[in-house]
Amino acid sequence: MPKSKIGQIADVDIKLLKIFKTVAECGSFTAAETLLGITRSSISLHMGDLEKRLGIRLCQRGRAGFALTEEGRVVLRDSETLLAAVENFRQQVNQIHDHLRGEFNIGIINNLITQPQMKVTNALSHLRGKGKDVVINISMTTQEEIERKVLDGRLHVGVVPMTSPLSGLDYRAIYSEKSSLYCGRQHPLFAHSGELPEAAIAGLDAVVPNGRIIPETLALYGRMQAAARASDREGIAFLILTGKFVGFLPDHYANIWVERGEMLTINPHRLSLNTDIVVTTRKGSNKNLLLESFMAELFHPTSEQ
Repeated sequence: MPKSKIGQIADVDIKLLKIFKTVAECGSFTAAETLLGITRSSISLHMGDLEKRLGIRLCQRGRAGFALTEEGRVVLRDSETLLAAVENFRQQVNQIHDHLRGEFNIGIINNLITQPQMKVTNALSHLRGKGKDVVINISMTTQEEIERKVLDGRLHVGVVPMTSPLSGLDYRAIYSEKSSLYCGRQHPLFAHSGELPEAAIAGLDAVVPNGRIIPETLALYGRMQAAARASDREGIAFLILTGKFVGFLPDHYANIWVERGEMLTINPHRLSLNTDIVVTTRKGSNKNLLLESFMAELFHPTSEQ
């Protein structure tokens, strides 16, 4: 097979890499049809063309289903970095235009939508109002994934809880979020009222989040048993609602189940904490008009929150 000349990147390579990235994210040609606006057969032709240009097999497809090859996973990772760099170049070109244009990529932890303050929503609305050529891409994922993508430039900004800061990122607080310990309606503690003694809390089966946990949360778990783990807040809520576990949730997120009588706070005066929700950006990143506009509105003292 002839050696690839992908190092000499042309417009067609960027187009094909974008198609490949979309297919990989969707998990199949069929799922990518609507998002790309082209037929499955056209997607297959584009993928074949890209594989010829690269000289490698990117994915397995057929009756067994769609799966990236090891080489495909490497190309996907590197193409994300390349496309982020191309977008960064486009952002630099914004400097010579009178209005903003281009893509703004933001990562937000799951289930922040029930936060009563609307700082992020209002800042995104303001950014979109700067021009019809501004495209906003939101990625809802874990804190670790958001911080990793901000560090390597795939995201312009992230919104995450403040745990242990990474040296390559800047953090600025935007919300204070109160979390409490909850049980579900089928849990034995649901029938109790008032403050429970420490003996009743010790030994409880708890669901804890994966990844970094702030020390204050670890202290609140005390002698409870880490009987289950979840990747995000929705996973914690699912397990609490089984009635088999207790767990910490932000009050604004848990409130819908509390109002339905499906969850109950346990010792809210002693087993609760406040966490800063922060906006994080990469230190020393290049000037970016979209990011500057978003941040200026986010921290504008007179903006409606």
